[in-house]
Amino acid sequence: MASPASLELIRVTKRYGSTVAVEAIDLKIPAGTYCCLLGPSGCGKTSTLRMIAGHEEVSEGDIVLGGHNVTDLPPARRGTAMMFQSYALFPHLSVLDNVAFALKMRGASRAERHDRARGLLSLVAMEAYAERRPAQLSGGQQQRVALARALMTEPQILLLDEPLSALDPFLRVKMRAELKRLQRELGMTFIHVTHAQEEAMALADLVVLMNEGHIEQQGSPREVFHRPRTEFVAGFIGGHNVIGVGAGRVAIRADRLRLERLAGEGAGAGALLATVRDVEYQGTVVQTTATMAGGDELVVVTPEHAFDREPLEPGARVAVRWEPEDAHALA
Repeated sequence: MASPASLELIRVTKRYGSTVAVEAIDLKIPAGTYCCLLGPSGCGKTSTLRMIAGHEEVSEGDIVLGGHNVTDLPPARRGTAMMFQSYALFPHLSVLDNVAFALKMRGASRAERHDRARGLLSLVAMEAYAERRPAQLSGGQQQRVALARALMTEPQILLLDEPLSALDPFLRVKMRAELKRLQRELGMTFIHVTHAQEEAMALADLVVLMNEGHIEQQGSPREVFHRPRTEFVAGFIGGHNVIGVGAGRVAIRADRLRLERLAGEGAGAGALLATVRDVEYQGTVVQTTATMAGGDELVVVTPEHAFDREPLEPGARVAVRWEPEDAHALA
């Protein structure tokens, strides 16, 4: 397997006519990193991935892979391989020949390409299915075959375009663990596009959250979750409430807020007045939605045992409290 490579995007822009999909982004991804490009539909993450792969031309800027400028190189000469969202397996070929196809196109002998393909199928636990056709496989099995095929050319960077989106929720969790395990074993640089926050948190060493063609924030999953820089990040990552305090706004995690039933009229110093709108039991926690005086809603997550000591019901008037150190100022 080829050595992993670092990747750097320098002021990279992508325009489609008069529409700017990606605008002057700078990004450094160290070799051997699992990076997730995260964001809503239309944020520019897929355009960014396709520019890295060479499937879209760069309007401005440079792409540097392993110290070499690959901006104008065709996909086959970049040292990258892409695993597509649809898997794009050839229905008329066996699993073995699907994986071996890239080496066939390079003129490798049948014995050589099949030997290499069987080794990769063993790596993804699919060697027993080598003679089957794609239609005879489950979604998760097809994904493993597509992954083996992408690794056939020994890329320095593997690009994954929403590879888990076609799977059911249970299989999605199982397969993301397999992806992370494989990336660690290979030591390869993975760049993975997703719109699912939980997926990015579980997989990534580096999360790059995009919004309207810009990088809104990048960092480790813990850093992005615990210290969102903007209201967009706090809202998209989830688990936070954005509350106006004085002349500014702060983000406070839902599990760091406390609700106390009001006995009188006032909430007291350092608290906000609110009315419980909904209470939802979620197993180990209870999620309470409350409406503040101005109409804004906030979500509070309380451990089940703590909620049971002081249960609340819709319509209850409450004081909302938090510790000062739990409020994170937003830009």
